[in-house]
Amino acid sequence: MGDRHTVTTILVTGAAGDIGTAIAEVLARRGHRLALADHPDAAARLDETVQLCRRLGADTEGVTFDVTDEPAVTAVVEELGPLGGLVNNAGYQGVFMPVERYPIDDARRVVEINVLGVMTVLAAAGRAMISAGSAGSVVNVASMAGVSGAPNMPAYAASKAAVIGLTKAAAKDLAPKRIRVNAVSPGFVGPGRMWETQVAKQATAGSQYYSTDPDLVAPQMIGLVPMRRYGSAHEVATVVAFLLSDDASFVTGANVEVSGGSV
Repeated sequence: MGDRHTVTTILVTGAAGDIGTAIAEVLARRGHRLALADHPDAAARLDETVQLCRRLGADTEGVTFDVTDEPAVTAVVEELGPLGGLVNNAGYQGVFMPVERYPIDDARRVVEINVLGVMTVLAAAGRAMISAGSAGSVVNVASMAGVSGAPNMPAYAASKAAVIGLTKAAAKDLAPKRIRVNAVSPGFVGPGRMWETQVAKQATAGSQYYSTDPDLVAPQMIGLVPMRRYGSAHEVATVVAFLLSDDASFVTGANVEVSGGSV
């Protein structure tokens, strides 16, 4: 990740969320210089993550931008200085509704953020790494929903499948520039806002797969996982850190499923 004698920055988008914060914490504990980013609406939570990483001794700055705003993304990336890594974690789950009733305007927003936003940040980071003549590593956060589908989440599942395809294409494009591109696909992750939201919204949406009682949805979801538990955000973060590191120096174009055996 980056040239060994150059101090580089790792940019983490979606850093105010459960998984983003866990990724930032793991990287901070490993001594990386960090630029943590999120949407301006999440500025307060982002600052909490920045302060956490600083308390851990990491050189950390916080930046806010909309990942779909290409000029803003490009300006921020250019101002960061040497960039050695990128974690593309910003995302939007969308509403929970079956495909035949799914609102197309919300689907457009899901795709705009989860696919075009990821591509926008990836492209800007790739240009910065190429311009600096340095090696680099990118990790895109996809989802098991993009691998196997998820009821009541057609737009999200489609967008995360697209992230996996984008990862594999970008890995081929950027390999000659010594830039590796991989993805991670988390399964159910908890506890936290993300888990609680998904349980509540699946219960509200209703389907043959889950009860309409949130107290029953949680064990039903866990019952789908061979390891019979949800994963922690920390467990996802350590896989991201591995893919960023030189320990994964011959790994590119991979999608690592962090799912407890779910398929």
